[in-house]
Amino acid sequence: MRRFADLYEAIDQTTSTNRKVEAMVAWFRAADPADAAWALWFLTGNRIKRLVPTRELRSAAVAASGYPEWMLAESYAAVGDLAETLALLVDSLADDEGDLPLHVWMARVVTLPTLDAAEREAALRRWWAALPRRERYVFNKLLTGAFRVGVSHTLVVRALAEVAGVPAATLAHRLMGSWAPTAEAWRGLLGEEQGTEDLSRPYPFFLASPLEGEPASLGDPAAWLAEWKWDGIRAQVIRREGTIAVWSRGEELVTDRFPEVATAAARLPSGTVLDGELMAWRGEAPLPFADLQTRIGRKKLDKRVLDAVPVALVAFDVLEADGVDLRERPLSERRARLAEIVAPLAPAVRLSEEVRAPDWEGLATHRQGARELGVEGLLLKRRDSAYGVGRPRGPWWKWKVAPLTMDGVLVYAQAGHGKRAGLYTDYTFAVWQDGALLPVAKAYSGLTNVEIEELDRWIRRHTVEKFGPVRSLEPVHVFEIAFEGIAPSPRHKSGVAVRFPRILRWRRDKAAADADTLASLQALLRVQA
Repeated sequence: MRRFADLYEAIDQTTSTNRKVEAMVAWFRAADPADAAWALWFLTGNRIKRLVPTRELRSAAVAASGYPEWMLAESYAAVGDLAETLALLVDSLADDEGDLPLHVWMARVVTLPTLDAAEREAALRRWWAALPRRERYVFNKLLTGAFRVGVSHTLVVRALAEVAGVPAATLAHRLMGSWAPTAEAWRGLLGEEQGTEDLSRPYPFFLASPLEGEPASLGDPAAWLAEWKWDGIRAQVIRREGTIAVWSRGEELVTDRFPEVATAAARLPSGTVLDGELMAWRGEAPLPFADLQTRIGRKKLDKRVLDAVPVALVAFDVLEADGVDLRERPLSERRARLAEIVAPLAPAVRLSEEVRAPDWEGLATHRQGARELGVEGLLLKRRDSAYGVGRPRGPWWKWKVAPLTMDGVLVYAQAGHGKRAGLYTDYTFAVWQDGALLPVAKAYSGLTNVEIEELDRWIRRHTVEKFGPVRSLEPVHVFEIAFEGIAPSPRHKSGVAVRFPRILRWRRDKAAADADTLASLQALLRVQA
């Protein structure tokens, strides 16, 4: 655990990507395989399921430290990180049993569900006492599922490829799908392929970069394929030797959540992998993403749910056919093959439409009407592009429509977490309805550090009322809020829910009375319908 804390610290204390990679390479080369497997599992974004309820963690810390509950609450409000707060509160404990390996600690942790509440509390107290503060902090991060450190998946793959001496693309593929953090898995990741591959394993996803300039800078439009940018769940559908798997971009196996797609996939030739977007779809048109969300949230998919929100895979690439990896073939060749493969699978699997126009101006016209079609804009892909890994700039671009916007009044604020603990950075915004302000959106990104500090000082001086960690504020400041979509929502008092809200700018030129109304937001619903 001490060595893993060393790695965490080495990564956390530098902004240099090269130094982060160097730290991981040195650590992995010296690590025991069982420890290396767990470290890699966490660094690539995996989390252990919350094994101890938060209330039990807090109760155990209060009992172990002797501090009252209110002290923990005040400390957490100041620190903004539960793992760090708990590590500090129990600092008086001391029963160091020596530095045990990471995999030994994880073997202990996974036994927690087999214990009753009293046994879990006793175990936590023993473990906290056995770890120095720094290691206890990292341990708490793992325990709570809040472990995050400043490395991307790409950097981890880069480091691992250097350790293994194999291409990064090969390592990225080996890391896809489900794998257990064991010494055997570690050796398999670094070793030569043995021909015992997981038949359900997806390929690393290839992603488009945002197009920030004008599309004319890309050259001849005939060299580019334009498709709609669908608003759904990116997925790969796999059919190999009787195995059928549907993987989301987040590497979650979702086959049982989309039975109509899985049923259609059973008709694919063996050795086929499709890439596309899972969409709520009825007839010849997509349904709003909010409809897809209602389906995702269902634990049981009975006929009523399946009929209410039918789903289709809008396929835009084929990565494997007849067991042959096609990713290095040009997109034009892959798309022709894709059209042949998916033709018999409609309506559950359908070919993504090519958006045709004689020039960039014509494509811009199509893009302007994207939102009315229920899409986010256009994807531009070089017809000669291979299917890569990650998000390299150049071959694929996403040319999204401008976001929807509203002017909202700041009405509530709450302190942030982690590095923003102690500053009020989580904001709630409202619009007018019948002379009263009605909350409609929360946002915490978009302001500069200077603006955050200025607003924090104002919030402290103009709080009307406190509700636990939340402050009710004088309705003075107006902010322009951007969002990607809006949908009806019976769960919200306003009756609407906005998607991906963020702050565009502080409208110091506007008074609260000039903010938008609920009616203006409801009008956007009609535009999208």
